[in-house]
Amino acid sequence: MKKLLILGSGSGGTMVATKMREKLPEREWEITVIDRDWQHHYQAGWLFVPFGVYTLDDCIKPKSDFIPKGVKLVMDSIEVIDPVKKTVKCKNGSYSYDLVVVATGCRIAPEEVDGMMDDWGGNIQNFYTPNGAEALFKKWKNMKEGRIVHHIAEMPIKCPVAPLEFVYLADWFFTLKGVRQNIEIELVTPLTGAFTKPVAAKILSKVCEDKNIKVTTNFVVDNVNVGKKTIESVAGEEVPYDLLVAIPPNFGQQCIIDSGMGDAMGYVDTDKHTLKAKHYDSMYIIGDATNVPTSKAGSVAHYQSDIVVDNLIREIEGEEPLPAFDGHSTCFIVSGYEQAYLIDFNYEVEPLPGKYPFPGLGPFSLLGESHMNYWGKMMFKWIYFDMMLKGHELPLEPQMFMAGKMRHLAKA
Repeated sequence: MKKLLILGSGSGGTMVATKMREKLPEREWEITVIDRDWQHHYQAGWLFVPFGVYTLDDCIKPKSDFIPKGVKLVMDSIEVIDPVKKTVKCKNGSYSYDLVVVATGCRIAPEEVDGMMDDWGGNIQNFYTPNGAEALFKKWKNMKEGRIVHHIAEMPIKCPVAPLEFVYLADWFFTLKGVRQNIEIELVTPLTGAFTKPVAAKILSKVCEDKNIKVTTNFVVDNVNVGKKTIESVAGEEVPYDLLVAIPPNFGQQCIIDSGMGDAMGYVDTDKHTLKAKHYDSMYIIGDATNVPTSKAGSVAHYQSDIVVDNLIREIEGEEPLPAFDGHSTCFIVSGYEQAYLIDFNYEVEPLPGKYPFPGLGPFSLLGESHMNYWGKMMFKWIYFDMMLKGHELPLEPQMFMAGKMRHLAKA
């Protein structure tokens, strides 16, 4: 019997397992998913926990709820992947494979910034972990004054629009509490602007300006000085804080590094169109584990899952993988006051104004603020748990389409 091994049961791994089980006969193919954690998190929900919109319980379900019949779920910690012998060594056993999908995700590494761990969990908080998001809510829910600095250490990061959503929501959160006039909010980023793409950056930067959120760009962090309560750049700049909400460097998983399969940050070198590992046979990479130049976000894993599944089937049938992934990403950006923006882009075309997903009709507005966009974001948790992870088809194509977008603003 042939063996398909899927390493990780987050968004990408779960969707691949579901779709592959539908396509491969059980008498010929054994499918096994390995993961160390029984909890499946709706990671986009972590952003809302510090503001009391969601609790952690709202964002957690058992992973076993989403593993289809005929797929074996193994709870174990992956230690070393041997792509030559086609084996995976775990803490409690070893597994061989004919095909493998690496869906191990990424993690924050605060220890990579000098001084950050000196007050981690004190006046340095985060929302990129479930426990961090919950702790931040407790830390600042009664805050009446002070200086909040939201800091991105370096790129890439999981969900690159989340920092903007965070400062927008912080403005709303403290306004509703009646203390916004006593709270300074500053976003500190290594990027040249509030966002990476020019058309979107112009619009989203204006939102920061209107909300009296300071944006400090081109800030390459050197260290955190917890004694002075400052973050310091390699150029000698200092930004003071009362509460530092940090996004530390995001690294691939340790098992990828220990296996010698990753780049300097632990991401697997991946063909950005086929999603096949560049240096290893019979291996595909999905989601946050890749080094492809698109967002590390759930929508990307969803689009990639169709490409990975199609190319796995092609490989089984002796065909070459198709270079079909175009870097498609779709992200809602909550701006507070039950409003949100929406962006849709790929490797070549930046976010543009228009309507989505139906040209001219929407109901969602691209790069426009609307209440409908907000409810699209809030409905997505249900879509995620009850449709995406269970393999139900959505009216969203893996490839980005230009219909409904303002083409004259597109950059080839």
